[in-house]
Formats: sequence, structure tokens, C-alpha cells
Amino acid sequence: MSNGSCCQVNTYKISLKKENQMKPIYDHFLFGGDWNPEQWPEETWEHDIEMLEDAHINEVTINVFSWALLQPAEDRYDFTMLDKIVALLVKHDFNIVMATGTAALPGWMVRLHPEVIRTEQNGTRHVFGGRHNFCPTSPYFREASRALAAHVAERYTGTPGLVNWHVCNEYGGGGGLCYCDQCAESFRAWLKAKYGTVEALNQAWCANFWSHTITEWADVVPPVSYGDGIGDAKCVVSGLQMDYRRFQSQAQLACYKNERDAIREYDAVTPITTNLMGTFKDLDYFEWAKEMDVVSWDNYPGMDTPSSFTAMCHDLMRGIGGNKPFMLMEQTPNQQNWFPFCKVKRPGEVRKLSWQAVAHGADTVQFFQMKQSIGGCERFHGAVITHDGTEDSRVFKETAALGDELARIGKWIMGSEIRAKVAIMFDWQSYWSLEGCVGPTAGFSYPNEVHRFYRALWRRNVPVDMIESTTPLDELKKYDLVIAPALITVLPGVAETLEHYVSDGGSFVTGYMAGLHDEHDLVVPGGYPGKFRRLMGVWVEEIDALAPNETIEVHGDMVDATGEIVASIIHREGARRLATYGGSEFYAGHSALTVNDFGSGKAYFVGTPLDETGMNAFMASIVSELGLGPIDTPEDVSLSVRYADDGTRYAFLINNGNTDKRLCVSELNGGEELLSGGRIDDAIELRPYGVNVIKL
Repeated sequence: MSNGSCCQVNTYKISLKKENQMKPIYDHFLFGGDWNPEQWPEETWEHDIEMLEDAHINEVTINVFSWALLQPAEDRYDFTMLDKIVALLVKHDFNIVMATGTAALPGWMVRLHPEVIRTEQNGTRHVFGGRHNFCPTSPYFREASRALAAHVAERYTGTPGLVNWHVCNEYGGGGGLCYCDQCAESFRAWLKAKYGTVEALNQAWCANFWSHTITEWADVVPPVSYGDGIGDAKCVVSGLQMDYRRFQSQAQLACYKNERDAIREYDAVTPITTNLMGTFKDLDYFEWAKEMDVVSWDNYPGMDTPSSFTAMCHDLMRGIGGNKPFMLMEQTPNQQNWFPFCKVKRPGEVRKLSWQAVAHGADTVQFFQMKQSIGGCERFHGAVITHDGTEDSRVFKETAALGDELARIGKWIMGSEIRAKVAIMFDWQSYWSLEGCVGPTAGFSYPNEVHRFYRALWRRNVPVDMIESTTPLDELKKYDLVIAPALITVLPGVAETLEHYVSDGGSFVTGYMAGLHDEHDLVVPGGYPGKFRRLMGVWVEEIDALAPNETIEVHGDMVDATGEIVASIIHREGARRLATYGGSEFYAGHSALTVNDFGSGKAYFVGTPLDETGMNAFMASIVSELGLGPIDTPEDVSLSVRYADDGTRYAFLINNGNTDKRLCVSELNGGEELLSGGRIDDAIELRPYGVNVIKL
């Protein structure tokens, strides 16, 4: 912060509307993360804890990968080591997140019960090793994991400082789907319960294609690579692939619920969670979040991950939990070990990432890991206590400084909420379907297409809620603008709900690839975009795939840009043209961007994935028209606001880049900058990765 004039003045309108009251997850802000003392001699533990205390760390997550230690044989449990760890943490008044220890199978289990381990799509059954290596339908795994969770819960319920239960770890991460015989049998039972008859199944899958007509349930085979599978995402019969993904997501969820319910037999009040992974493909997190007391997730952006994508992931994790505060369960204090090139975090970068999470709704800041391993594949993953074992490292000092900040002001922010008038639909069904299409292109990444729209709003500092496509009308009406990027799968009732939303005055944006499929992954007859055709006022006659690095010109009063990946060849059926295709293709001059007046609202159709300049211009015009209160900040600078129940607002001004920034935001003037204790009076100066937290 500094005095002086500023070249630009922005008006930032912050609503003071009273919403439903939020309640903090915990009594105080948790700062800590994964501690694995079982990897170290007992005589080192006390010193580790003392160092963590010096870093203002007040919580540790323990027992994540301890199954082999807790149950060294099928008929024997041993809690000797864990008892000592817990006693030490209680002695030092630490908060404890207790994991169930079921994230990796012990060797004896795989030896005695080989069916418990996962089988690859190519039919290869795993052997002992790795993690997340269980078959989710294995009766023995479910029995054994529930028993261990029950023993842990019985023993440690009521432990002073116990604030959360942590079931398993990163379900599906590093593993993938299972294709074993037990899964095949369970899948057939799942299909029978869903469809009732093979006739209904055949209809849902269009199974007469390539003589795939099913006459007996036993004929159903999972989409293995030596059957109908085409790679790991595509399938000869796409309905088979979609249903198998649904089945596997629900099977793993059943494993989580199995352990959760075992805990609940002994502890009726302590929150239970498992750590999710942002835009992870294999699990439908909207389904999962409904079974969790609090959403937690692990944030590991790559060195080239845009800050806007990380922000989107935070908003997604907040969104699946009903826009309540969430736990940042894991991030790295420094480098990550699994990239080909493990770049260390720059000075201030971890602090920036931590405050970015808080700005988007986190009520905890946690790391993997507390102490750096000397062996195993994670030995070069960052940690608070590094291999030098001292408090002299840059990482330790930065962690301690962050811990001091969170200890001072975190308690004020906890429980405050994000208020958004824009919602973006993130739909796992469309995720699976879009990336599972055999044609028209292999160029789509569903999360990247969602980010394409999100980034333009983030750039204008417009808050966004991430919602599921089946959000009821009453919930949709809270938003002035709803966006559904690449919503290729339209579940029953969704199109009708959106028609009501727009007709009642809402604004809706969708476009390329939207509306093509029903819930069975069958093309909706009658022309693209299927059930959205009436709402959007367009007929997409053809979809042209653009080669890698090929673009198409898009020109109009609103945008002057290029499109990529696909181009929708659009005929207007009531919609107005906003932009046209340029260039030399036969559809040059056809509409590339349209708007349809529908009832009291508007429906915008984007015919091609616009480049960043074009998307920024397109979204800016809608944001301006709807009066959504955008604010322009310099490149890489973001502004987010959380609202407390008492009307206090906390503005988070973050420099996501590595150069100095200077700006003015008039409505922040007079606010108290909580990190420094100063006041905002005019110009604000942000160092690389700098953060201001401003109380208004």
C-alpha cells in the first residue's frame, strides 16, 4: 500500500444483502496437514512437533497409510504406535484429523485374498504394491475396511482435539476403474436394477449396433480394451461406457459410505470427509458431496496451470458442497514430486496459493506434508520440515509467516460466504460423454471448455458458483446468468427447467456440442442442439472439426476473434446474429454467435470455442448488460469477496504473477488491510505473489 495518485479508478459494488447464515466448520482456523511419524524413529517425534508449533501449525492429519501397521495380520490389530502418536498430539494440544488408514492394501491381504485388488482394463490383475489399489466391489475389501474404520473410531472417538474423520484417501487417484470378474458381476446386477429387462437395456444402448443385442444379462461385459473399449475413455457402445462410469463412481462411493457408517456407530457428531481432487474425471463429485459432512480437496496446480483454473477448481469444490466453506486438505509447501520437472515454488507463491483458497471459500489451509520423507517416491515432494531438519530453510520460514497470518485473522474469516449472481454448470455426465465421443474430434478437454468461460469472468472479478446441471428452478432463479459449457448430455427435465428459467427473465449461455445426447448417450433426434433447439432458436446442421492449430475467424460488433476445435454450422430459427464466420470455408458468413429472446430472458449460443480475446469480449458485454458489477484489475491481479453474517466484507486482492502491480479500487478505500494493519487510502502496491486482505 502507498499514498499517491492512481491512473484508474474502479467502482466495485459489493452487495450487503443478508443471506442464510453460515456457521464456521471449526472453532478456529486449522493450519497443518499430513504427518507421517510412522516413517521415522519415535525419538524424533517430539522434536518434529516442537518445530511445527514454531511454524504456528495447530493441526495434523494422521494414519492415512497405516493399514499394514494397524492390522499386521488378518486376525490381529495393533494400535501401539498410533496410540503413542495420538498421546503426543494430545499432550501438545494439537487438532487431529484422523484417517481410517485404508488407502493402501497390506501385503497379507493381497496374498490371502488376491481378488481384493484392482484389475486393469486390459485384464491385468495388480499385485501387491501402489495405493488406491482395491477393487471397489470386493466383498472382502468392504468387510475389512469397515472393520478397520470401526476399530479406529471405537478407539479414538472422544480424543481431545479430534476435529475430523478422514476416510481412505483420494479415491480413484492413481488407480482408475476396475474391470475384474467381481465388478462385471456387480455391474450386471446394477444394470438389472436400473433397466429391469434386457429389452429396456438394448433400447437404452442402441444395442442392435454391430450385433450387440443382449439376450441374457450374462452377455454384458465391461468396456475392457480387448472387448468394446477404445482406449480408456471411448467405447463401441457409448451407453455401456457411460453406465460403467456411473456404476464405478457409485461403487467407490459405497466404499466411502461403508467406512463412514462404521464411524457413525461410535461418533455421531464429528465431521467426516474424504479428500477430493478438483476436476478429477472418474467420480461424480456432486453425488459424493451429498454424502460428506464437509468437502475437502487437494490442490496441486502444475507450474503452467493458470491461476484462473485453480480458482475454478476451488469454486467447483465449494459448489459441490452447496457453496459452503470447504477444507483445503492438501497442497504442497514447495515442489511436487510427480511432474517430469519438479519446479520449486517461488518466494511468496505458496502464501499466494493459500490465500487464494481462502478467498474462494476455504476455512482451512493444510499441506502434504509436514516432514519430508527420506525414502519412497515422495521423498522429493515438498514439506514444512525439509531434509535439512532445521528451521533455517526458506520453506519453513515462509510457512511460519503464513501460519502467523492465519492465526491472527483466520478466525474472523471463517464461516463467511461467497455471493454470486453467475452460475456455471459443471456436469460429470457431459465430462464422460464429451471426452468419450468417437468423433467429431478428439480435441476436447471438458474441464478446459468450462475454464474457457470461467476465465473470462474471473478476469473481470465476477464471482461464480459452480452448480450441477439438474439444479432446480428455484435455485437457478438466484442467478442472473447461467452458463452451460459443452453440456452435451442433457438429463431428463434439464432443458425444460432452463426454458422456464430464461422465460422468467434469466440469461443463459451454451453453444458448441450442447444438447446432442440424452441420458443414455444416444443422439437426440430432430437436429442439433436437441432439446435446446427451441430455447436457443437455432438449428446446427453440421459440426466441422478443425485440425490441431487450425482456427476460424469470427467477426461481429461484439467480438473480433478466432475459434478452434469445432465450428457449428448454424441456421437461425428466431435467434439474432451477433457474429459470423469469416475466412474461406463454405460456411463463411454463417452465424457463429447468436442470441434468442425467449420470454423475458435471453439465450446465447456460441458456435465455436472462442479464443481468450473473443471470450473476454463476449462475456464482458453480457456482464455489462446484466449489471453484474465487474471490476478491472491489472493482468494477473484478482479480487474476491467473502461476506460474514454481521455484514462485514473481506476483500482478497491477490497478485497471481511474478511482477510488481499498482492499482486503485475506490471502494476499498478506508478498508483495514489486516495483514499489515494499515488502511487503504488510494494506490495499492502488490509485490510478486502479494496479498492484501481488506476488512470493509
